[in-house]
Amino acid sequence: MPQRRETLEQPEAPRASAPPETTGGPGAPGDAAAESPREDRAVVRDALGVGVAVGLSGFAFGVTAVGAGVSLAQTCALSLFVFTGASQFALVGALAAGGGPLTAAAGAFFLSFRNAFYGLRLSGLLRLRGSARLAAAHWVIDETSAVALAQRGQHAVRLGFTVTGATLFVLWNLTTLIGALGAGALGDTDAWGLDAAGPAAFLALLAPMLRTGQERATAAAAVALGLGLLPLLPAGVPVLAAALAAPLVLLAHGRALPRRRAAREAERTASEETR
Repeated sequence: MPQRRETLEQPEAPRASAPPETTGGPGAPGDAAAESPREDRAVVRDALGVGVAVGLSGFAFGVTAVGAGVSLAQTCALSLFVFTGASQFALVGALAAGGGPLTAAAGAFFLSFRNAFYGLRLSGLLRLRGSARLAAAHWVIDETSAVALAQRGQHAVRLGFTVTGATLFVLWNLTTLIGALGAGALGDTDAWGLDAAGPAAFLALLAPMLRTGQERATAAAAVALGLGLLPLLPAGVPVLAAALAAPLVLLAHGRALPRRRAAREAERTASEETR
């Protein structure tokens, strides 16, 4: 009988799989490039919106400053070299109320000191060097910080900061000049209530940042101190006194902390005993 020869079937080599098709989905390599211009346009749109809206209030500052007795050159110099609206309004407001130059300047200085804390936060995000770092320091204000800190990624942070700063700087100084030149045509500036434009814009930017109970309590205490001491102290001094709100709230919070911890421990113990 012929011998039956058994053949051993060799397993087929695995076929090389075709490279996955690029679908253009969220994880596709081209997606980041496609989304980048869209994200940049969104950042620029937001930055321009903030810059234009706040920059136009420089008109109110120019009118208010001239109405307080500040000269045209001094008014423009304040916007050019100080460039922090809340402090500028605080300065001319204190002068208009009869405060001395040193008291008014001290109140404006302490009010603008918050920009130093903005700078500490932004320096690690912008990562600028040399002259660019020095120039950017002049633009560290509430509006540029708010727009920059709302972005994700160094490119978006730099773009938001730069567009907001450039737009606001140009418009603020231009409208300051226009307001100062046109102050005489408006007559009594107090009747227009333009001195409230700067503080109102500042409060509109500050309000969304008050997220925790401590922050809201600090803001409320500062308002109470400032308004309560307004008829008792010389112009400009209540602004300085309002800074005491922060340590007072921290002191009250520190004293209440042990009681809150004890209450939480009692609740935890009670819940464990009921199990």
